[in-house]
Amino acid sequence: MPTWLKLYCALCLGVFFGNAQAAAPQPFVVGSLQEILAQHAGKPVIVAFWSVGCTHCPAELKTLGALKRRHPGLNVVLVAADTPEDGPETQRLAARYGLGKVPQWVFADPIPERLRMDIDRRWYGELPRTHFYDAAHRLEAFAGVVPEARLRDWIAANVR
Repeated sequence: MPTWLKLYCALCLGVFFGNAQAAAPQPFVVGSLQEILAQHAGKPVIVAFWSVGCTHCPAELKTLGALKRRHPGLNVVLVAADTPEDGPETQRLAARYGLGKVPQWVFADPIPERLRMDIDRRWYGELPRTHFYDAAHRLEAFAGVVPEARLRDWIAANVR
C-alpha cells in the first residue's frame, strides 16, 4: 500500500473517531475534478484551489467561509495543492475559516503538473485559484484573491 494511502486512511480514521463533523480531505488525482463536477451536476459550484504555504490563501478562505455561512446553499469545494501528508493541516485551516464541513481534497500525485494539466492547461500553479462553475458547468477561472464583491455578484447570479 502506498505511503500516501496509509496516511490518508489514518487521517480518515482519526477524523471519524475524533471529529465526525469535519470533512476529511480526499486524494485529488487525475479525473477528480470531473468527479467533483459530476457530484454537483446541474448545480453551480465554486472550486477553490489553495495551499497551506500560500500567503494569500487565508484571505480567500476567510471570505469563502463568511459567504458560506451567509449562503448555506452555496456549493464550495476546497482542493489543497499540497500533499496527503498535509491533510491534517489543510483540514485544520479549513475549519478555522468556517469551511470544515465542505468537501476537501488534497493533491495526491507526485507530479503536480499532471494534476494542473488535468484541471486547466492554462494554469501554471499560481494560488489561490478559484473556479466558478455555473449550473451548466461553464467555467470562469480567477487567479489571485477574488474580490468579495465579485463573489457576491456570482452568488447573486447563480445561487438560489
